[in-house]
Amino acid sequence: MLGLVIAATLGLLLMQAMYEDFSDLINDDAGALDIFIYYAVKLPSYLSVVLPLALLVSLLYTLGQMHRNNEITAMRAAGMGVFRITRVIWASGVLLCGATWYINATVIPWSVEEARSIRENLEFRREAKGASIDRVGMRPGVTFDNQRDGRMWYFNRYSQFTRRGYGVTVVELDAKRHETVRLLAAEAWRDDKRKAWVFRRGREIWMDPANDEVMRTSAFAEKVVPEFNEDPTLMMIFDVPPQNLSFTELRRIIAYFSANDNPKVTPYAVRYYSVLADTLGPLIIIALAIPFTVAGVRVNPVVGVSKSLGLFLVYFVLVKGCTALGSRDVIPALWAALLPSVVMLGVGVRFFAKVR
Repeated sequence: MLGLVIAATLGLLLMQAMYEDFSDLINDDAGALDIFIYYAVKLPSYLSVVLPLALLVSLLYTLGQMHRNNEITAMRAAGMGVFRITRVIWASGVLLCGATWYINATVIPWSVEEARSIRENLEFRREAKGASIDRVGMRPGVTFDNQRDGRMWYFNRYSQFTRRGYGVTVVELDAKRHETVRLLAAEAWRDDKRKAWVFRRGREIWMDPANDEVMRTSAFAEKVVPEFNEDPTLMMIFDVPPQNLSFTELRRIIAYFSANDNPKVTPYAVRYYSVLADTLGPLIIIALAIPFTVAGVRVNPVVGVSKSLGLFLVYFVLVKGCTALGSRDVIPALWAALLPSVVMLGVGVRFFAKVR
């Protein structure tokens, strides 16, 4: 039953994805093989949504069938406790927690990043047919505030195809966030071989931080700056919505910016910890499903199923509410992610303890 529900749900989500993306893929001149590979790569990214839902539905169906056939009643009449009857389910839940951790940390990040890369490459290929190479994959108005190293970056436009920025401004700041040096260039890129940023056709301006007056300027044809260690891929993903980033990308953003208490990092931290908290999802589902589906024979199984689904809905609402509060710094990001799981796991364990 678990396998059937997973397959059916993945099929529905695949149909939704085709409804959203298929016309765009056709517009990008994607062939049949490109489309097949894209959806095959994207499909695993839905597992984080599918697994909890599939586990809940399959548990409710299976335990409901056992309740309807009086199998649970017979086992309890033979002296077996509820935990003994369901211990294999709980053991499976622990294994599914490990599987969820592996999927969230490895499979889904690969799926999200690879699917995005396929879409971008298709768009780049289409754009390259009718534009100059420096106009392919262009993102306008890219900004990046590196508070850790005291630098602010601005690209008038950045080509993700050539990985070069055009119309570049880099402002170096002192400890009080006063401007000390401004670097202007027509283009710039990160040279991995030289492990430095290269600026071309520009000017360097030294400022007096006390009164913001220009002290001196110097023009250059090309300037190599090994002190600048910013990663352009990190610059590109920092303004992407947290829900569209993989676990690995979220971890990179948090590791880079959390030391400076950057307020923009809070939504990414909430999303990151939420992915970690999802590891407890299978145990929460089991704790919510078992108490109501193994109720006495006088209780209609539909009533128990409705209560389980109602609690799952409460869990979903609680997750959304805590995420919103955490993103606004009303509560710490870690608690915004953990609180729904801890509360619902406690509720489920309490109901399970009451089953006689």
